[in-house]
Amino acid sequence: MPIINVEPRTRAQESTNAIERIYITMRHLFNRGFYKPMGVSGESLRESLLTLRPEIYGSIAEEKIELSGLLYVMDRLPVGIEECTYINLTSDEGYEGSHFKAIIPSKRRRNCYRIDREQMNIEVTRGRSEIYDILTHLTFLMIESHKIMKQVIVGDNGNTSRDWKCLENAISKKKLTQEEKEVAITHVANILGRTFDEVKSVYPDFATKENPNRFLSVIYHLGRLAKQEILDEEKRLVTFSPVLRERLGHHIHGDRWAYRIKEHLVEQGLFDRPLHIISANLHSVMNSLYGPKALAAQMAKKSRMEIFADLSNDSGKKNRDLIKKHALANGMTELKDASGTNIDVQIFDLAACDFENIGFCDASFRNSETETKPVLIVMDYAFGEQAYETMDELLKPFKDGQGKTHQMNMHSINVMGKAGILEGDKGDIMVPDAHVFEGTADNYPFKNRLSKKDLECEDIKVVTGSMVTVLGTSLQNKDLLEFFYNSSWRVIGLEMEGAHYQKAIQAASRVRRSIRKKVKVRYAYYASDNPLKTGHTLASGGLGLIGVKPVYVITEKILEQIMENSIKVEQVEDLEIDQLEDL
Repeated sequence: MPIINVEPRTRAQESTNAIERIYITMRHLFNRGFYKPMGVSGESLRESLLTLRPEIYGSIAEEKIELSGLLYVMDRLPVGIEECTYINLTSDEGYEGSHFKAIIPSKRRRNCYRIDREQMNIEVTRGRSEIYDILTHLTFLMIESHKIMKQVIVGDNGNTSRDWKCLENAISKKKLTQEEKEVAITHVANILGRTFDEVKSVYPDFATKENPNRFLSVIYHLGRLAKQEILDEEKRLVTFSPVLRERLGHHIHGDRWAYRIKEHLVEQGLFDRPLHIISANLHSVMNSLYGPKALAAQMAKKSRMEIFADLSNDSGKKNRDLIKKHALANGMTELKDASGTNIDVQIFDLAACDFENIGFCDASFRNSETETKPVLIVMDYAFGEQAYETMDELLKPFKDGQGKTHQMNMHSINVMGKAGILEGDKGDIMVPDAHVFEGTADNYPFKNRLSKKDLECEDIKVVTGSMVTVLGTSLQNKDLLEFFYNSSWRVIGLEMEGAHYQKAIQAASRVRRSIRKKVKVRYAYYASDNPLKTGHTLASGGLGLIGVKPVYVITEKILEQIMENSIKVEQVEDLEIDQLEDL
């Protein structure tokens, strides 16, 4: 019998298996209701994360402490979580009406509450993706804390190093002089296995107004709790509230969110007008439509892109306020979220906008009938699986108070997002023709009404191909991404919502028939990072002004096509519905 040589597993295959184990483990722990991250129950998560070695977590598998990854995680978890032994994940359970003050992480929209000295509650209202995100970050944090502990415990009797005692001394002081701060940095650098320069450069990034020396506090408390776990066997505990476990997956927040939008459209007499959804930020559509009129004097002296770049700076607040005031008086309505989704919405009635100095709007659109002018529903970014929940609920028919059902007059759904790019640099644009859902056999090809030709312009590279919708950006590594990029999948980038949006759109248009069968879809992404390039991951920092031009290039092309299409439909309004859908 011939001997079959089995090829050894590649790093990409090991990474795929690690991701699968992580998500299976997370679901098991959620159903169980609690686990100890550094105990036996958390062992599988720790081992899988160390096998995966995500790019965003840098040197997680090495002895030295990962500084950029630590900053990335701390920006997405509530201030003070490093001090807490008990972390409780809850649903929206009424804490906003209590004496507890909401703590909102600087880079994640979620409400957190410090219950007492040892417990932090984190509200989860955005679905499973949010739970995966939190647990992944917590696992990284626990691993790093034990790396700190191993550096400070000397011998078997629990004695600590001189560096640790000096750090304790620094933490006990309310204020530090420059000399004291540099002495503390020196000792912390020894503990972390990093140079003085490396620690000094990252030090101010952790600072808050209330605690400029927060970096020292984070390192101290991470090491203190890890030391407590080893010497006193008092393990940190993560729990999931019974209400969260009961509510998850039932679209409770998405249903409230979508109902309020549809109710507003009905009340304002906009429901039967041509509707267009745009998933994007909450500034580019407003600025593109109203900026030229509100800032007419400045537009005469500077180019549009220069004005938009100025709006992105701290000094642009006055101009941002001018545009918003003008927009609210001329057809824009804000719907601040009250559902728990953390997704605010803007409604634009284009019949009330004068379109002065807007280059992508021609006279034929301005002169068209009010009934044919579009209504834009601009929704802020969803988070992972939340994209399916919100889009699925929004596309459902509306039932009024008399029980009558009204179909959504949906003409197009447009998604502009930021994503990791595999073939280019920050600020480039990706135009997908399919979404491939990582870890499943699901893939969603579609006809994208945006093309490479539509978005090509000076200084911006545009690439086309498939996008992979990942289970979490913090779980990607080079080996897996290189497989997607080099294989026949033709993947050009990665993001977290595309497959979820398209799943909801296809269900509404082809299965439920709640919207027109050939509703137009447009997807375009601008690159926030390139995880295949060292130093270009999300942990390396934001886009800054590099992202301004691609954001407005995509926004204005979407608006231009919406307006062009509304004119075409008006001109051939006597055609049958199937012919209209082909336009």
